[in-house]
Amino acid sequence: MGVFSGSQLSWNTLATFCRSLSTMLHSGVNILKAFQIAGSKSLDPQLKKASKQIVEDLRNGSQVAVAMREQAGAFPELMIDLVDVAEQTGSLPEVLVALAEHYDNLVRLKKTFLSAIAWPVFQLVAAILIVALLILILGMIAGGSNEKPTDILGIGLIGTQGAIMWLAGCFGTAATCFIFYKLLTKGLQGQTFVHKLLLMVPVVGNCLRSFAVARFSWAFALTQQSGMSIEPSLESSLKATGNGAFIASIPQTVGMVREGEDLVTSLLATGLYPRDYLELVRVGEETGTVPEALQRVSPQLEDDARRSLSAMTASLAWVIWGLVAFMIVFIIFRVFSNYVALLNEFSKGI
Repeated sequence: MGVFSGSQLSWNTLATFCRSLSTMLHSGVNILKAFQIAGSKSLDPQLKKASKQIVEDLRNGSQVAVAMREQAGAFPELMIDLVDVAEQTGSLPEVLVALAEHYDNLVRLKKTFLSAIAWPVFQLVAAILIVALLILILGMIAGGSNEKPTDILGIGLIGTQGAIMWLAGCFGTAATCFIFYKLLTKGLQGQTFVHKLLLMVPVVGNCLRSFAVARFSWAFALTQQSGMSIEPSLESSLKATGNGAFIASIPQTVGMVREGEDLVTSLLATGLYPRDYLELVRVGEETGTVPEALQRVSPQLEDDARRSLSAMTASLAWVIWGLVAFMIVFIIFRVFSNYVALLNEFSKGI
């Protein structure tokens, strides 16, 4: 049995793959043939390779979830867990449709965020490049005359070398921060530390919490309706949040449920969920309709998450615009100061 090694498939690829599988299974195509066709028509070489191996494993008698799990890292854990339960309960086509909609939604949210932040980022990059150009031009002008080069930033960056150092400092710092964040959040401990920290930031924390709660609700409703027992359902749903703080609460939450505590008490103990959400869970638990209640409010929770994302991107845009404005004002002040100094020197020579 072969093992696939690679990164996780993109949300776009997963959405298309799940929808294709669901359509064929609804049409009566057997599971082996469905994987074969869906994989062969995919444009993603990683999925082609994984699907080919899954088909081979299915021919050898493996279950779908086991075969998918063998393709280490290619498919998300939530998807594999849901496929496992759905395969046993005969609801695989319906679960695949829900997964396709989930990944489509993630793609839309990503596009919304990138489109909202693209213009402010462009302005910041443009401002950095303009400063580099000013450093270069002022250095070149001074180099062809007896004038002293103008240091517009006041930190000794002049001419070609100064422009290169300015660009390296700005883009190098951004790249270093990004790499450091990626390395720090690679493991669960790092994710937990960073995400708990971010949850305390007013606008950012509200956005992250909204998304985590919306994903937990969607996953918990789906896993429960698929027939998964409460403990693995909670574990899969908390992993589906993609938030280190929520994922780190798995032992506590599952442990309390195992010891006989009700769901709302177990969630309340983590301190991660809003009060109004917990009240909703409490009502659902009293009536025995938690999955149905969460499924009903999932669209509303997703809308709340989108509004939180809009607020976060707007705040981030204002921060970037503030940086750009500061750079412009600072440069104007520096140029004006240099101009006044030159006037003073000229007046003394008269």
